[in-house]
Amino acid sequence: MPLLKPTLSREVAETIAAGGPVVALESTIITHGMPYPANLETALGVEAVIRENGAVPATIAVINGELRVGLERHELDALAKAKGVVKASGRDLAVAMVKKQSAGTTVSATMLLADLAGIDIFATGGVGGVHRGAEQTFDISADLTELGRTKTAVVCAGVKSILDIAKTLEYLETQRVPVIAYGTEDFPAFFTRKSGYKADHRLDTPEEIAEAMFLHHKLGTGTGLLIANPIPEAAALTPEFIDGTIADAVREADEKGVGRKELTPFLLARINELSKGESLKANIELVKNNARLAAKMAVAYAALKKSGK
Repeated sequence: MPLLKPTLSREVAETIAAGGPVVALESTIITHGMPYPANLETALGVEAVIRENGAVPATIAVINGELRVGLERHELDALAKAKGVVKASGRDLAVAMVKKQSAGTTVSATMLLADLAGIDIFATGGVGGVHRGAEQTFDISADLTELGRTKTAVVCAGVKSILDIAKTLEYLETQRVPVIAYGTEDFPAFFTRKSGYKADHRLDTPEEIAEAMFLHHKLGTGTGLLIANPIPEAAALTPEFIDGTIADAVREADEKGVGRKELTPFLLARINELSKGESLKANIELVKNNARLAAKMAVAYAALKKSGK
């Protein structure tokens, strides 16, 4: 049975056909990650950063049951304002299509649709991981499983310290996913530049990372790569501040019985309230920083693919 192909915007389709650089973007940051109008401003700002660095942005979402890769400005605006938009992981896409729903795509769904569209690189804020207490709850993000089976390189600022970072790195090792830190030995923790854990590998230029991607895929491994890009120093929050804020938010989530898909949006919203907006500012800056690196990687990777080396 042939695989489904998502609907591509004209610009994205033409760029892919020409072998040009394209960077995929998720849409849960628009539908569930930030309030309006910060969500729209961030989406437009991230797309602008990708263009400024020589690549074409492709925001991915489900619109009225249609799998879409590359949204127009009016579609981004409508998605940012829409109510009742569902949150779709990779497992939810078929049902969203049947029900003609609109959905923000998570990291796992965006990776899958990017791969089906022929896009090699995806920029996001942070990926999901192994949740604290997973030995009792078995709460492990589908993002990690998708990284183990889909050839997309994901550029992120590490994982949030609401997660069990040590177990997340162990799970990625089991899934055979290379974890490459950009310009550092340390694995970042989203709002902070260091988590206290080392990344598997360090590479210092977008060109080196693109070459590692190229060789990784030529080896036929079949997995993605996780590129951990620390938040810019000027935007980083102190570990003491953010860890205390996260602990308070996690405690509230436990008391209210919030879990599964609702947990991360609840925690991010509560952390933003408790930090008086500082976490939202940091989130926006790190997403733009990741988009910048992803665009430079995409330019270098497109050149490697054209060279055929």
